[in-house]
Amino acid sequence: MPAPSKRAVAAGETRRVLMEATAQIMLEEGYAAATSRRVAARAGVKAPLLHYHFPSMDDLYLAVFRRGTELNLERLRAALASDQPLQALWEQTFDPRGTRLLLEFMALANHRKEIRAELAAAGERYRDIQVTALTLVMRQHGLDTAAFPPDAMSVLIASIGRTLVLESTLGIAGGHASMLALVERYLRRFEMPPPAPDPRPPADEL
Repeated sequence: MPAPSKRAVAAGETRRVLMEATAQIMLEEGYAAATSRRVAARAGVKAPLLHYHFPSMDDLYLAVFRRGTELNLERLRAALASDQPLQALWEQTFDPRGTRLLLEFMALANHRKEIRAELAAAGERYRDIQVTALTLVMRQHGLDTAAFPPDAMSVLIASIGRTLVLESTLGIAGGHASMLALVERYLRRFEMPPPAPDPRPPADEL
């Protein structure tokens, strides 16, 4: 397979810089501030070059979201394949940057049908992978999946993480430390390795 040309590499780099600039503006000031002029200025390019790569701002928003979705799916698979998948999953869900950006896309989706559809499809895809993996992880750790349905646990984990990030953004901190301590306590309980078997024979066999 031939190596990509310098022009293709440069085009890919320009697209990457534009997407990163868009995400950063959305995080700092909200999606409404991510106009073509603001994004182009942040990326250090002329506005016509932005429109060459992304004919409309919706095209740019979708590219940013899709790129983030693929990165998150890679992180999800890595988290669920780790030695402490529940801990890794919680840390990913509680990631302030990713959660804030998702909330901006959710706000944007209220005004853009195409982005709303993309957001819903990505969310269902992400949850399907998460629930399948959670089912396996919970069974391996002896958790009762009837009492704690994996799909409900997936929603619970996401809800707690997003609520804490959203409230922190607003300056609300009441109960956060207690909730974090509660989550960490249960994570340690469920993912604590079982004690090693005692090599000594039982007392009645001595």
